[in-house]
Amino acid sequence: METAKDALVSQIPTSGQFNIINTDRTVGALLSYEISEKYKGAGLPEDTIQYKFTGSAGQSFGAFGAHGIKFELEGEANDYFGKGLSGGKLIVYPSSKATFKPSENIIIGNVAFYGATSGESYINGMAGERFCVRNSGAKAVVEGIGDHGCEYMTGGLAIILGKTGRNFAAGMSGGVAYVYDVENSFPKNVNKEMVELESLDTEDIAVLKHHIERHLHYTKSTIAKNILDNWEDTSRYFIKVMPTDYKKVLLERKAKAEKVNA
Repeated sequence: METAKDALVSQIPTSGQFNIINTDRTVGALLSYEISEKYKGAGLPEDTIQYKFTGSAGQSFGAFGAHGIKFELEGEANDYFGKGLSGGKLIVYPSSKATFKPSENIIIGNVAFYGATSGESYINGMAGERFCVRNSGAKAVVEGIGDHGCEYMTGGLAIILGKTGRNFAAGMSGGVAYVYDVENSFPKNVNKEMVELESLDTEDIAVLKHHIERHLHYTKSTIAKNILDNWEDTSRYFIKVMPTDYKKVLLERKAKAEKVNA
């Protein structure tokens, strides 16, 4: 809070570096409160406050992160990462001393982005269970997740560059997910009660590539680099998860817009 004083008062770009341990919980929540108290939903200009953390973050890292905040974490985080994210930007990648493959290890815990409404996040590694549960607007890229991914999701975007657990998309009524499925193992993990699995159209490919490029830019992910370097081949392995009723609404809106513009 002290470091961010100039940013809060005068919107002066501010940066800082901090160590973090797992008893440091809800880091950023009070800061985001101060931003929303003064600037309401608009928040601060993008990346006004740029903080880098090193270590193991406790629960709810970046909770309710307001627009204008960019938190970068070198290390790992516990459950409820990005809970209620509200326009901020969260970036996570393993410690430079780590010897494991990020795409094969959990780097953030369960229930990430619970109730998130906006913002974006790039995670160089896997997430635990219930990734993006009740997400209504945030955009997130991750390299694998546990069970119940995108549960009750109502909006936003989830891109999974690896395997998922079972019961994916249970109760998912909105938003879109893209899953990189080289081994064709994903369909059996999907709860198809409310969603359809589709191939990608031109617009999907453009959106997907844009966010994977950002993922590479922010996290230096080797998975993202491999996908982009071989895009003509790798892009065909993506599956789009689209809620059935949400798709109907989008098609109706498109038809009305075309009618108005005719």
